[in-house]
Amino acid sequence: QVQLVESGGGLVQPGGSLRLSCAPSGRTDSTYAMGWFRQAPGKEREFVSTISGSGGTIYYGESVKGRFTISRDNAKNTVYLQMNSLKSEDTAVYYCVADQSIYRLGRGLGDYWGQGTQVTVSS
Repeated sequence: QVQLVESGGGLVQPGGSLRLSCAPSGRTDSTYAMGWFRQAPGKEREFVSTISGSGGTIYYGESVKGRFTISRDNAKNTVYLQMNSLKSEDTAVYYCVADQSIYRLGRGLGDYWGQGTQVTVSS
């Protein structure tokens, strides 16, 4: 059973930056695609970004393009989400997701989900 553990959330001022990390515990396959979704209070879950196992294929949601960067370090079995130029509308719980298929993952159908980490953007 794969468990995903997120870290790096917190409170940041508008225009600031945060970096989220996600590492699976237990036995994992580095070929798994990984990604991030978020959910704000009272809103539907929103796709943020995904990255293939090799790191060669990356997708971003429209609302974060140009501000967020996803990356992975397969030696450390960790995926990162660098978030810059944060806005109040980025406030949400961010969930790490993993799946063998980047396409399933991008549709929110990933097999494995983390517990989420809170990101709050406020002055």
